[in-house]
Amino acid sequence: MTIRVVLADDQALLRGTLRLLVDNTPGMQVVGEAANGAEAVELAREQRADVVLMDIRMPVVDGLEATRILASDERTVDVKVLILTTFEVDEYVAEAIRAGASGFIGKGTDPQELVDAIETIARGEALLSATATRALMARFQRHVEPAWKQQTERLHVLTPREQEILTLVGRGLTNDDISGRLHLSPHTVKTHINRAMTKLKVSERAQLVVIAYESGLIRPGDGP
Repeated sequence: MTIRVVLADDQALLRGTLRLLVDNTPGMQVVGEAANGAEAVELAREQRADVVLMDIRMPVVDGLEATRILASDERTVDVKVLILTTFEVDEYVAEAIRAGASGFIGKGTDPQELVDAIETIARGEALLSATATRALMARFQRHVEPAWKQQTERLHVLTPREQEILTLVGRGLTNDDISGRLHLSPHTVKTHINRAMTKLKVSERAQLVVIAYESGLIRPGDGP
């Protein structure tokens, strides 16, 4: 099955570079290029995209608003958004995830890492395992004072096992990693994660990371 990708960035040169990378990767195809968020939304609808590589700073409609639109539209609710970010806009990462993004990656990343990220997002997983994730979340916590008490109370709806798995998700572990660490089947791990998402009223696994940090389950510098 071919992963259908829409590229959304206001820099034509970057879009051209990304197109070469994606189109030359077996199992992937660029189905559209957008110079702003409004175009990205329309292309995702028209081309039945699987993944949108979304810049944050774009004219007309920015990447954050475009992500919210895609996540709230029944026609595009299954479209996965991978945010392309730079160090200058790291403070927007948590907001992007809340908006419905499945993950984020730096524009200066290695080409193979970007390809792997697209595949990860397309599988329905969050891009949480990269070292950059912890660095970005640490930056977020330095700039925004989290309402830890309120968020901790929110976790009371979870069972102890679900909280344990939420912590591991926040640390960037995959389902297989969690399965091995807790001696549970991958199916059981997935079930716990889905139940936690339902109870916490989030639609994307990546949003669990923000909750894990804001509730104090994870602190900057915590390892896997």
